[in-house]
Amino acid sequence: MTRDTDLTARIAATLAVVLALDALFVATLASLLRPWFAPVIPESASLVGLLALLVPATAAVAWAQLRYTRKETLAETDAEVVDSTEYPDLHARLGRLAQSADLAVPTLAVADTDVPNCFTVGGVSEATVVVSTGLLDTLSGDELDAVLAHELAHVRNRDASVMTLATFLPALASKEYSLFSVGSSALKSVGLVVASILGYAASTTMIGVEPFTFASVLAFAGFVGFSVLFGGVALGALATPVVYLSATLSRDREFVADRAGALITGKPAAMASALEQLDEAAPARPDSDARVGGVRELCFMPHGLSGEDEDPEGATVPLSVETHPPTEERIARLRDLAAESNPYEQPRKSRHVETS
Repeated sequence: MTRDTDLTARIAATLAVVLALDALFVATLASLLRPWFAPVIPESASLVGLLALLVPATAAVAWAQLRYTRKETLAETDAEVVDSTEYPDLHARLGRLAQSADLAVPTLAVADTDVPNCFTVGGVSEATVVVSTGLLDTLSGDELDAVLAHELAHVRNRDASVMTLATFLPALASKEYSLFSVGSSALKSVGLVVASILGYAASTTMIGVEPFTFASVLAFAGFVGFSVLFGGVALGALATPVVYLSATLSRDREFVADRAGALITGKPAAMASALEQLDEAAPARPDSDARVGGVRELCFMPHGLSGEDEDPEGATVPLSVETHPPTEERIARLRDLAAESNPYEQPRKSRHVETS
């Protein structure tokens, strides 16, 4: 598969903005905490040396952000990783298509829902392709191959990883993610303690009071209150550029992955037919996605996996942004590609494929 230069540019722009916001967070936190670490930081420490620490710290934040978002997304959809004994035909299809695309076989997960859809969450070195049982029940073999090839194209182009990373801040601003919702009770407790310590240190630094005094406790209480009242607004402001960039990237990447997936299988009409089948089977949904930064943005089709309106109440990023191109336009482009490659090829009717 050849790389699309426009898509590559949008991927780079989205990643750059996300990393810049992570760097801003690290720099702000470091400036607030620096007085606490002044005794162990040499006075001769240069600005270059401090900036050198900013790069690995930002990389660590981005890595943790990506790892957390992967885990949260899979948990939100109740997707379970499956092996070849549970879904042998599905594993065989994915393995064969990955070989054709010259890719390592991604991890395969299945979400038990009647809503027909799929998505891919990326990582630093691996990806997970998630399909719903409704998708397996709806598509024929050729159509399923086309959809799986589409997801592999996202892995190959690296947009799966960038989109997974980019969904974190908008989803957090929309109150979809809770920083302590994933993991064991012990992990949640550790996270809460660490957040409290950092908040306490930051509040005392901003107010300019000595730590471990009554004034510092009042400063911390004021810091918590301010965060509760205005933290969502600040997150929403920071998330806005990510929302627009990731939504544009999401629209462009679907066209590219449709074409690439069709070329992998050699059957563009099967991809077009899959889009038609899934569009007809889609549950009723809003005309546009009012929430950006979650499962819908990652999915093959824009209706997500729940079949319900997923927009949370009180979302702080209530931007009406389309995250997918019109299905009719996707189908039209694939029909043109099918006519170029084989003018006699016709879309196939859906047949039930293996679900267990």
